[in-house]
Amino acid sequence: MKKRLIFDPSSLERTLIEPIEKEKFWSFNEINKEQWVALCGEPMKTKYSLFGLWGSAQKIDVALLDEMEPKIHVFELKCPEGKFPSIAKAYPAAIRLERAAYDLFGLKAEGSFDNRPWLDHGKWSVRFPLGDVHPSAEEKPYIFFPTKGESLHQIPVGPVHAGIIEPGHFRFTMAGEIVVRMEERLGYTHKGIESLFLDQPIERGAEIAGRISGDSTVAYAYGYALAAEEALGIVPPPRASWLRALMAELERMANHFGDIGAICNDAAFPRILSRCAILREKILRSAQCCFGHRLMMDRIVPGGVKEDLQAEGAKAIQELIKEIREEISCLKDFYDSKNSLQDRMVGTGILNKERAKLFAAGGFIGRASGRHFDVRKFFPYCPYDQLSFDVPVLEDGDVNARVWIRILEIEQSIKLLEQILEGLPLGSLYQDGSDRESGKGLAVVESFRGDLLIWVEIDKKKISRCHPRDPSWFQWPLLEEVISGAIVADFPLCNKSFNCSYSGHDL
Repeated sequence: MKKRLIFDPSSLERTLIEPIEKEKFWSFNEINKEQWVALCGEPMKTKYSLFGLWGSAQKIDVALLDEMEPKIHVFELKCPEGKFPSIAKAYPAAIRLERAAYDLFGLKAEGSFDNRPWLDHGKWSVRFPLGDVHPSAEEKPYIFFPTKGESLHQIPVGPVHAGIIEPGHFRFTMAGEIVVRMEERLGYTHKGIESLFLDQPIERGAEIAGRISGDSTVAYAYGYALAAEEALGIVPPPRASWLRALMAELERMANHFGDIGAICNDAAFPRILSRCAILREKILRSAQCCFGHRLMMDRIVPGGVKEDLQAEGAKAIQELIKEIREEISCLKDFYDSKNSLQDRMVGTGILNKERAKLFAAGGFIGRASGRHFDVRKFFPYCPYDQLSFDVPVLEDGDVNARVWIRILEIEQSIKLLEQILEGLPLGSLYQDGSDRESGKGLAVVESFRGDLLIWVEIDKKKISRCHPRDPSWFQWPLLEEVISGAIVADFPLCNKSFNCSYSGHDL
């Protein structure tokens, strides 16, 4: 039996970073090809982590994170010939983002070792739908990377799965029961999100953002609103900012409970699933009571929020907090006391700290592998710059650690909800637009999966470009790594512990 991990609260590492001025947390620079190549040099690789990469017509942008400063640097390269030097050798997480930029805009990453299509499955009416040229669509066989060895066989899984789940294909190369290699093919839930944003008024953009990934509708709307407000110089009222955080923490808790239950159910412990499902449902009903929608969709808009928190809503949250605090204590004891459950969790699907840092893995995946990063601390947006909370970080990097990070984050969300209810300012919910009609804005928010980036360009009050980057872009490739060398029966457990978004990734 695997050694069971008894959680010791004293092992919890905490990250406290002093707030920095909002206008200094990101910069934008247009650079030439030589400077772009220099970003991949050895000194730069150790300085930066990839934070995002997106295309536009005849230009490519990259966002690099400097965790020491801390600051996000956005660099833009003009690509009049439709090509740019690949940065994937320095930043491996860029591979799929570069492939997506080619599929959407026809921007080719020169020097990349993987130029296969990613989002384009050959089913579109034209290629490069957002580029300047639109060749006819062509469907080609998708070639998975070969694996050499004796007596190997393959197991194809998906894209259609059992139950209600989004589509994705997983190709396992096996040596008996051992996974030699697993490769993903995604893009089945591509819905043209980036094209839907084009030429839309900023109000419509909020509705689109909230529908990118349904389990993160608050986080996406939150990020979009902050980016649009940054671009146009809008400052939302304090009460609106605090209500946004309240919604975000409710969404975080609901999803964490759903994940904990699903992970334990895959280890044959449906009792935890049933308890977590009940708690998740109670959170959603409280959200309905507070904001008139279970998922709180369309409640956050640029300039503020649409719904206020009434007295009965505050009372519902207070009762919810009391019940969750009691239940979470029982859940921790039960989870940690079952040897057979620990045997499945501990030591399974280990992601080491170095790989987590290389791919800039955020959220519970990164923090379970020792990566100290939470946007609410690094780039604190209102009201998190006025609230007290800890960021749980563990080092084990296995399924068990990812479960514990979720449990600990629920406890921190309870702490945050109590502070928000106690300190919620009075005042208006919405600040009307400014005189500014054009601008660029970047925002990062901490979704339940991790750091979510929104880049927006606005021209005459219309969206000329909007790129949402889900944390799953940097997490999906790591799932391939943690399952290598394991038995195929561990894949559902690892997959659930990662819970990457298909819809948020495929755009």
